[in-house]
Amino acid sequence: MPSESHDRRFHGDADRLRAPERIALLEVDRVVDLSLGGEGLTRVLDVGSGTGVFAEAFFARGLEVSAIDANPALLEMARTRLPSVEFKTGQAEALPFPDDSFDLTFFGHVLHETDNPLGALREARRVSTARIVVLEWPYVEEDQGPPLEHRLEPASVFEWATQAGLVQVERLRLTHMDLYRMVPSG
Repeated sequence: MPSESHDRRFHGDADRLRAPERIALLEVDRVVDLSLGGEGLTRVLDVGSGTGVFAEAFFARGLEVSAIDANPALLEMARTRLPSVEFKTGQAEALPFPDDSFDLTFFGHVLHETDNPLGALREARRVSTARIVVLEWPYVEEDQGPPLEHRLEPASVFEWATQAGLVQVERLRLTHMDLYRMVPSG
């Protein structure tokens, strides 16, 4: 584990910043619909699930949902909210699931928190058969979201995606966030 000064994980300052989940709530349905893309996906992994906002939206659409987060306190809230969803404690860089377990792996505001974004995308490729979706803050000055030094530049996301064996990477600009859709190569 890197020293604390090099740790990219962002936990926010409630007095200064609005929580990513609160902002994401404004667009959660749009984000989920864009993530699914109207395709016949049935199994979803929500990485960095927090209190389960996105897991709940995927579940409401009739999908089989599993979720993972590094914060046990948030997971406990999510389990109470969604007892039918499998929640595990873990890191994006080491997903505790077998290969090809999911059609879609969804990163909700978590890639900028990992110490190894490329490793996290490789793990997503390993467990996903159809699509990986990354929801991230744009790399611009704002008074909300993670500190600017934690945000990912689009060029970095595209480079990591390519190195992880992901193709057809597209970036969609939303009101407060960027959504990247990626497909595992053959």
